[in-house]
Amino acid sequence: MSLDPVCTDPDFYSVVFENDRVRVLEYRDRPGDRTAEHAHPDMVIIPLSTFRRRLTVDGRTVEVDKSRHEAGWVPAQTHTGENIGDTETHSLFVELK
Repeated sequence: MSLDPVCTDPDFYSVVFENDRVRVLEYRDRPGDRTAEHAHPDMVIIPLSTFRRRLTVDGRTVEVDKSRHEAGWVPAQTHTGENIGDTETHSLFVELK
């Protein structure tokens, strides 16, 4: 089974650009939404909204607060996520190939 987030969670992820070097995903969810387990290569996250999430990576759970336009590096990982805040999540992910 593919762990590509576009396949595991097509209601949340969509491809907005792709070439031989990067793939750009748009992600949107609402409070209480959860993702299936999926994987990302090394990437840059660009939050387009302020949000709060719970991520489970390698059996470890962390809570993440991100502010709008607070871009950051995310190393390759497999995880699940849950919107635990009271706002929608809206982000772009620039995945490196």
